This record gives sequence, structure tokens and C-alpha cells, in this order.
Amino acid sequence: MGKKLCTVRVGNETKEYEAGVTYQQIAEDFQERYAHQIVLVFVNQFRLQELDKTLKKDCEIQFLTTGDPIGHETYKRSLCFMLVKAVHDVGGHDKVKSVRIHFSVSKGYYCTLEGDVNLTQEFLEKVDKRMKELVKGRIPIEKRTIHTTEAIDLFRKHGMYDKERLFEYRRVSKVNIYSMNEFEDYYYGYMVPDAGYLKYYSLHLYDDGFIIQMPTREEPEKVEPFVPRPKLFEVLKKSIQWGDLQSIDTVGALNDMVTKHDMREVVLVQEAYQERQIGEIAKQIADKPDVKFVLIAGPSSSGKTTFSHRLSIQLMVNGMRPHPIAVDNYFVDREMTPKDENGNYNFECIEAIDVKQFNEDMQALLKGEEVYLPIFDFKAGKRTYDIKPKKLDEQDILVIEGIHCLNPKLTEKLNNDNKFRIYISALTQLNIDEHNRIPSTDGRLIRRIVRDARTRGTSARNTIAMWPSVRRGEEENIFPYQEEADVMFNSSLLYELAVLKQYVEPLLFGMGKDCPEYVEAKRLLKFFDYFVGIGSEPVPTNSLLREFIGGGCFNV
Repeated sequence: MGKKLCTVRVGNETKEYEAGVTYQQIAEDFQERYAHQIVLVFVNQFRLQELDKTLKKDCEIQFLTTGDPIGHETYKRSLCFMLVKAVHDVGGHDKVKSVRIHFSVSKGYYCTLEGDVNLTQEFLEKVDKRMKELVKGRIPIEKRTIHTTEAIDLFRKHGMYDKERLFEYRRVSKVNIYSMNEFEDYYYGYMVPDAGYLKYYSLHLYDDGFIIQMPTREEPEKVEPFVPRPKLFEVLKKSIQWGDLQSIDTVGALNDMVTKHDMREVVLVQEAYQERQIGEIAKQIADKPDVKFVLIAGPSSSGKTTFSHRLSIQLMVNGMRPHPIAVDNYFVDREMTPKDENGNYNFECIEAIDVKQFNEDMQALLKGEEVYLPIFDFKAGKRTYDIKPKKLDEQDILVIEGIHCLNPKLTEKLNNDNKFRIYISALTQLNIDEHNRIPSTDGRLIRRIVRDARTRGTSARNTIAMWPSVRRGEEENIFPYQEEADVMFNSSLLYELAVLKQYVEPLLFGMGKDCPEYVEAKRLLKFFDYFVGIGSEPVPTNSLLREFIGGGCFNV
């Protein structure tokens, strides 16, 4: 008796396959129709599966490639696994204490190495050679499921104490372990079937560690040259050092703090650290008497509004009189706003701002003239004007906030001596463990889900749905100008995800399972399973976190 045949629908095409065939084998029949490598599969629209899973019954399939967001993350995650294995293979399992994957820089990840190994160009070239051998050999990435207690024992045996600590707080009874030959590890998320998929990367010595440069989602088969971002790198490195100093470098370490220490003290130390940084920035501005325009830019949900308020207070402490100005008030009238490729108004491009008028007003203020500043009526789509003119006296300073504030074009007519530029972002310094990083974009998305639900009544589904558009705007209008900043401020707090957990989980659980956004909601819910939550009572009313959870003193 022959094997059972299953009907598989891919787009408008239907084929029959024997039950038990892998999705990888099915993908091979369709690969030539896709521009990029197939790495995952949606089964019956919403069930995400790895390619080594087998066909069991009739179904509809949608393939995901390295050009899709989830597929791209799968590629990067798998590449990190291969990198860690190669480092251990070259350095020796008994000599390599740990490989830490810290944060994103350029188009890759910054990593450091600990142990009885010298990180040199020669060593890195050997790692690169070993990785290429794994790719050529198409070494399988296999998954097995074991009991959590067994996983904890396994991590202890391998010296992966960060993972041992992490899983002591997991309530699930089973853990997925990935392996390449004898090397075993845990990863949060899906993997490609084998190392043969992982052809595109490059390695570069940098600072005290090295960069693994990766392809972008837009060009998954191309690895761009490594371009240092020294200012961004320095603030990220300092954030990591601060986390290490506080003994809060991973989620497991944070959970230890929550359960075994006084979290009120932990919260106050984090808040005091940020306040000190804001005070130092204000002092830098006060020491430059020619500065009249403080320009603040950063991506969505970075806490720009609260930061502006707190900076203004510190400027007053330094004897200055700050006045807030929102660049959004310089929007051109609605009918003059450029449109994107879909015919929708593009409010995020700089052409949506009346740059000429902005520069004329700022120049007039600098000369001591009175200026009637605009107020944009978002309902009418037109500018009105303040009934009282603005005039700058000697101690006055303008605190200007907007996504284009670091773009030289916005202030092209203003002398650089009169400007002080600040880049703010929530650069997550906490990682799940040494090999599983928490993207800063995840931290900002979680902040935004909570804030938009509270202040705008926006559902988690709608926030997740529009997030790709928000991210595109950031990539085009904010990130290219990061290095233009005079200073960078990291608004992320080491403890914040433990607080946000109680706010975001009900919003994510409330999403229907039959919508496309549910896959992302499910991923975030699984992510929060790692955390022991805490209440918001210890969070000060002037905290940047209050901008998202509410209860702040700045009415934001």
C-alpha cells in the first residue's frame, strides 16, 4: 500500500506530495520562482514552520524568503549560531569561555570573545575559513526538544551559565535545543535547515571585538562594506558597560534582581544615571554661549518628549530659559504635501516641512527680532500663527524637536556654532543571553504598543501593522544622520521590559489568531515569557518610561 498523498496549494498552483515529505523538499520545487532563498513556510496562512518539518495533511503553503522580515531575522539568527560554533571549533571548546553578541552596528553585530584565546586578524581569518567549511559541507542545523530541567543541566555542563540562569525562570516544561554536529545551543526563534543557506557575511576586527557584517533584507545576497559609526558605537558600548557594572547584562540577571534584591533601589539607580547624563548634556550646552538652538531627533518611541522636558529643567538649572518648538508646526499645507508611491501623503519626508520658512524664522529670532511662530492645525491641514510673537533674550534658548533635526538641510541657513544636536534612541542594552540579543526595534515597538493603546485607543494589531512603515521612515529620514549629532542619549532603562510586561501582554493576548499580525504578537508574547514582571509603583513620575505607561508629571 502506497503512502498517503496530500494536496498542497502554493499561490494559484496545486500539487500532490506524499505525507512525510519535508517542506524543504517542497520548497526546492518552487525556489526558482523566488528572487531570494526560501527559509521558512506559513502553513494554512498563520502557522509558521521551519523547513525540516514534514507534511501531514492537505494544506495551503506560503513561502518566506530572506527578503521577508521574518525570513531575514531567521538568516541572521542562524548565522550567529554558525559563528559561535566556528569560534569554538577554532579556539577550542576548553579555551573559549564565551562569545557575546552585543548589539547592532553598521549592518551587522558587534561581538566580543572571552577565554584563553587572542582575538587577532589571523584568528578571525581562521574563523571565517571554518564558517565557509560549514557552509560548503551543508552541515545540518538540527532541533530536539528536551525537558527544561534537562536543558538547565545541559547549559551548566557547557558553561552557558547565562542560559542556565534564564531557564530557571521559565514556566514552560520543554525547551528546543539546536545543534550543528556536536555543538549545542539555545536560540529564541526559528533556524534555516543547514549551514549551506548561510553564504553571505563578512568578519571585521573592531575595537575590542569584531563585527559580523550581514546582508540587508533589501539585498539578501549582498554584504555591504563595514562602515564604522563611532558615535553610535560609543554610546552602545557605554550602555553595555553600565549593564555589566550593575550585573544586569541578560534577562536572567534582571530576573535575579527582581526576585532577590530591592527593585526600588535598582530603579532609582537607573533613573539617577539617566538624570546625570541629561545634566551633563545641559552643562555642555550652557558652556557654549553661542548655542541658541538645541535640535533633538530620534526614532519612534524613543522618549523625545519627556527627554525634552527633563533637558529643559536642567537647562534652567544652568541659568537658561528654554522654549520648546515642534518642527511639525512647520508642515506645509496639506495639499502641498508630497505623496508616496502608493498615493498617500508622505508626512515623514523633509519636503513635507517648510524648510525655507523655518530657517527664516530662526534667523530672525537669532537677530533679536520678534517672530510670530506657526501652529499647525492637523485637522484643517493648514498653518495658523501664534497671537503672541516670540523674541529671544540673552538667556533664552530654543529646544526644537523633530525627526529631521539632524538633517543638515533643515537648518541649512543657520550657523553651526548656534546649533547643538542631540540624537536620542532607546538602545536596548539588555540581551536574552549571550547569543540572543534583544533588538532595539523590539523595545521601541513594545513602548509604542503600550503608549498608543493608552493615549490613542490604537489596538496592538494596528500598531504592529503600521510598524514597517514607521521603520521605513526612520531608515530614510533619521538613521542616516545619526553621526551628525553632538551627543547621543540612550533612553532605554535596564528594568523597563519587566514593567512593560504587565501592560503589553493583555493587548497582545487580545489579538485574534486569524490576522496576519498575530504571528508578531505571538513572538512578543513568547519573548515576555522570559521575564519576571514588576509593578510600576517604583517608577518615578519624571521617568522616560512614564511617557508610555502613563502617570508622569509632564502630561505626556
